[in-house]
Amino acid sequence: MRKLLISLMALTVALVLAACGGDDGSDDKDKDKDKGGGENGQASQQQKMPEPDLKDVPDVVAKVNGDKIKKKEFSSMYQSVFQRSAMQSRLTGKEVDQKKLKKQTAEVLVGNELLKQEANNRDYSASDKAVDKKLNDLAKQNGLESKDKLLSKLKEQGTKKNEVISQIKTQVKMDKLVAEESGDIEPTEKELKKAYDQWKSQKKQAQKNKKDNEDGDSGKDSKKDKEIASFDEKKSDLKQSIKSKKEAQARQTLVDKLRKDADVTINL
Repeated sequence: MRKLLISLMALTVALVLAACGGDDGSDDKDKDKDKGGGENGQASQQQKMPEPDLKDVPDVVAKVNGDKIKKKEFSSMYQSVFQRSAMQSRLTGKEVDQKKLKKQTAEVLVGNELLKQEANNRDYSASDKAVDKKLNDLAKQNGLESKDKLLSKLKEQGTKKNEVISQIKTQVKMDKLVAEESGDIEPTEKELKKAYDQWKSQKKQAQKNKKDNEDGDSGKDSKKDKEIASFDEKKSDLKQSIKSKKEAQARQTLVDKLRKDADVTINL
């Protein structure tokens, strides 16, 4: 079961886990079923899920140009990152390298802080309209009807409305900064078709692997494969995926540039 993101900085979890790649994640449930071996298998795996190790994390995880990244902020994000990594480790069979994951998480938080400082230096503003849109988008991502439902849920989990609004305003300013650095990120038709061909190839391979597993387990023909979406049906998702990747690349390029002239200390 997915948990509501109680830390808005956890929106950058995907940056830590970008190396894991993949498409829209639609095959993850099937993989879990195949690996789990039914309810008993899933229950067994659930018992083996590792726990995030935070006991050696210092009170001040890092300093960025004199501003502190504290343990509370780090822990909130790390737990979200670790949960995702632990789920993936069940599929790959590889143990989570927590030391490496902590350093990656700290680096992302340092990057966030550098972007926040740069956005403030450029004097960006965050309008009420932009904040409302961001809140509504976040609500949708977490399966909630509206920003009011999101704020209510976050309040139940101990996050006050003014804290949420403050973080959202910061995120809006950072989005403006990244958008300015990204320039035109609208994908071309050639890029979309290339992405579709890659996705289609992966989808066909996944269906073949699943069918082979089912035939081997039961000795019977598997059910008919689901029809693969056409280019036109998949185009909107592909466009958003490509734009997100370009934004992430522009973000990292800017972080690398800012890092060169920054005074950064990481205490992990």
